[in-house]
Amino acid sequence: MNSSPSQPLRLSVLDQSPIRQGATAHQALQETLALAQLTDRLGYTRFWVSEHHNTGFLAGSSPEVLVAHLAGHTQRIRVGSGGVMLPHYSALKVAENFRLLEALFPGRIDLGLGRAPGTDRLTAHVLNPANTFRDEDFAAQLMDLRAFLRDEEVPDTVHTKVKAYPQTDTTPELWLLSSSGQSGLFAAHLGMGFSFAQFINPVGGPRMMQLYRERFQPLDLLAAPAANVALFVLCADTEEKARQLQTSLDLQLLRIGRAERGGFPTYDEARRYNYTTDELTQLQHNRLRYVAGTPEQVRKQLEKLAASYGVDEVVATTITADFADRLRSFELLAEVFALSTAGQPTASTAMA
Repeated sequence: MNSSPSQPLRLSVLDQSPIRQGATAHQALQETLALAQLTDRLGYTRFWVSEHHNTGFLAGSSPEVLVAHLAGHTQRIRVGSGGVMLPHYSALKVAENFRLLEALFPGRIDLGLGRAPGTDRLTAHVLNPANTFRDEDFAAQLMDLRAFLRDEEVPDTVHTKVKAYPQTDTTPELWLLSSSGQSGLFAAHLGMGFSFAQFINPVGGPRMMQLYRERFQPLDLLAAPAANVALFVLCADTEEKARQLQTSLDLQLLRIGRAERGGFPTYDEARRYNYTTDELTQLQHNRLRYVAGTPEQVRKQLEKLAASYGVDEVVATTITADFADRLRSFELLAEVFALSTAGQPTASTAMA
């Protein structure tokens, strides 16, 4: 798990189970499953699912439930949360959920954690009225969770009497997901993997990653730093198709920034939108959150990005108005990075 920019670049997936215009939550979750099965066959490293609440655009509100379903319908790929929003929950219950998943699928489960609400503040309060959003409370939860997963008997704490079951021979990989520097420091201090969310915050990531590596404290769960960077990726057969996908994503990111609800815009809808001067400025900033282009163009952009972070793994999240375009993007990425595809079906076969 030791990250090195000299190693071949590994590709992973963060899927948010987007509900396309005119589709249902059931269809969105079936599409997540189809994408997991495709990327499993294509040789991707891991498949993470997100946690969002009180939104009609994303269907993934309970990653631990979805992880169980996806792991049961795939063969090789690591499956995990990207991530569980820990302040909403009890550290013990999260440890139990993922120990049970690890018992069911040994060596294939990732526990990615975050502290962002994954929703608005009111919904976060309803999820956990005791949530203070304070750094010190989140840090305490992380230490409790780690202790439950490692069976630590910390003197003068509940850990001398309360354990997380079931007991397992292996432990889920622990990752801290963040778009800020503070969580990277938490990950370093607690010996966890660190994933920087450039698809949320495109500023300062390489420096935060450097601080994580410099301050990393090895533990038995993780002996050396493990790191990756996550961003939106749009890969298409032609530059024109990539530009169309980019046009739709531009408008969607603008809408998300304004907390607007609604389905992902089609290209025809997005190309007719008239941007104000301020919106065009925001659009240029948002374009730092993704890469788009033909396979060779995207490969060069991702390799450059990974080198700037000093990581050997990129996590791609892709949302398109047409599900076929989403599948095709991941298929093209696998081809251009020469992932293990020998004898495996193509995206068109997976959709049959």
